[in-house]
Parts: sequence; C-alpha cells; structure tokens
Amino acid sequence: MRFRDYIRDRLGAILITLVSWFILMLFFRAFRVRMYISSAATCVLFIAGMIRLLWDYFRRKSFYDSIKDSCEGLDKKYLLHEMIEQPDFAEGRIVYDALCEANKSMCENVAEHRRSSEDFREYIELWVHEIKLPVASLLLMSHNDGESGNKYSEQLKRIDDYIENVLYYARSENAEKDYIIKEVSLKRTFGNIAVKNREELLQRNVNISTEGLDRTVMTDAKWLEYILGQLLGNSMKYIAEGREPEIHISAEEKDGRTVLHFRDNGIGIPASDLPYIFEKSYTGENGRTRSRSTGMGLYIVKSLCERLGHTVSADSVQDEYTDIMISFGKNEYITMQE
Repeated sequence: MRFRDYIRDRLGAILITLVSWFILMLFFRAFRVRMYISSAATCVLFIAGMIRLLWDYFRRKSFYDSIKDSCEGLDKKYLLHEMIEQPDFAEGRIVYDALCEANKSMCENVAEHRRSSEDFREYIELWVHEIKLPVASLLLMSHNDGESGNKYSEQLKRIDDYIENVLYYARSENAEKDYIIKEVSLKRTFGNIAVKNREELLQRNVNISTEGLDRTVMTDAKWLEYILGQLLGNSMKYIAEGREPEIHISAEEKDGRTVLHFRDNGIGIPASDLPYIFEKSYTGENGRTRSRSTGMGLYIVKSLCERLGHTVSADSVQDEYTDIMISFGKNEYITMQE
C-alpha cells in the first residue's frame, strides 16, 4: 500500500479538514485572538492531524501488505485467512471476517463435492466389479468354444481392458485408500503381465526380450501391473507393418534411482505429438488414423505414477521406436498426494 494511494483515497476528508482550519483562522481573526495563540493552536492541530494520518496509514499498510505478501507466497490461496492476523481497525476487521466466511463457504462446498465424488467413485467401482463377472464368463465360454469363439475373445478382451481403465481412473483420484508400498520384483511383475497377455502376444508373433529385471523397486504391485499392462497393450496396438514386432524391457540404475525402459519397434510417435501424449484424452495422429483411441491410457499411467512418487517420460522416433521410461525412487518413503 503506497502512501500516495492512501492520500488519494482520503483526499476529500483532507480537503474538509483544511477548509475547517481556514474557517477556524477566520474565527480567530474575527474575535481578535492574538496571533501567537492562533498560530500555536493551528500548529497543534496540524501536528495532531499528521500524527493521526501517519498512524492510521501504517496500521492499514501493515494489514494490507500482509494480505498481499501472503497471497503472493501461497500456492493454496484459500489458506490466506490463516496467514494474517485480525486487524485493529473496523474496515480491516470487515475484510478479515469476509475472508473467513469465504473460506468457510469454500470448505463446505469442497466437502460436499468430495462426498459426491466419493459416492460416484464407489458406484463406479461397484459397477466395474459387477460387469467384470459376465465379461469373464463370456471370455471363458469363448475359449471353450474352440475356433468359433476365438473371434469374440479379442473384442471381449478389449472390453475388459476398457473396464479396467475405468476402475483405475476412478481409483487414481483417491489413491491413498488403495495402495500398499513395498519392495516389488520387476521380473515377477512383468512375468505376470506376459502370462496374462500370452494369447495376444502369440497371435501377433511379438518377440519379447528383457534385461536387468532382477531388481526390486518401492511401489504398489497391483498398480505396477496395471501400468505395465497399459504399456504392453499400446505396444501391441501400434505394431509397425512389414517388420517383426519386438518389445524390449530393461532396467538400469541411474542417479540413485531405478529406471525401467519399455521399448518397442512399432510405428513410433510423431515429434509434434510427443509432448502431449500423457495429457488427458489426447489421441494424437496415431490414435486418429490407426485405432479408435480414447487418449486415457497414458494419462492414467502418468496419474498413477505421480501418486506413487514415480516419474514417467517418453522418447520416440516415428517409424522406428518408442521408449517409455519409469523412474522409481530408491528405498524412500512415498508420500501420497491428495
């Protein structure tokens, strides 16, 4: 708060005070008050007025500057009222009380939204579990039906994958209720994924190689299986025509962290799409031209990685390869974000 702004806001009151002093001087002259008495009275009034003006300015400046500084330094602006002290002047108390009421109303609205979101998430999870039962039954029936059932298996598998996406997307918003952080074997986890997708891997003649997976990382086993399953599904979805599909999974130690590489020799990602592949609902050129992509798979992968304290990035050259890299912390406590 600048002094000139303060004076400008009170210019009317200051002008009234000056006019009052002028009228007082006229009264002194009309009643023939001695000059030194009138001068002394004027000086006393002027000094008292200046002291009052400066005192009022500095206490207001202290309050409004604290609001400005706290607001600029806070990431969560709704905590502003907790960072400032209640002022000792009436207008400041009105502002302070308004901030408190606004924060209270915001907290009530957020709580109501969270309750609604939680109810919806629980409904989605219940629906997913209910719908997975008939899908699993249909998959089993198609497997037992020989060749006539094989043509349905792929579509049922796609339905099952989409249902899984819905489940993990819902859970990613409340991750702290659905995770167990412990040492997880990369080799065992990828082995589970390969077994789960063995039929599609065989049908597509995908050559899989691994390197350095005899390591453990601090993560949630179930979530890591889902993440790797998504990456494997993307690799099989975007196989390049005219060459034998290959997927190479490797792990290395780098800067005190374990980095998992998931690399394939598929169609790759255009350079213009690469910065956006982890954004929500972003399909890119490949998703629009080669398959009906939802643009949610890699977004969910990134969301889960962030919740678990991992980082995920991608490197790709179109028509050559795609390399998805997940970096795991080394034996560190993982703090879940709300």
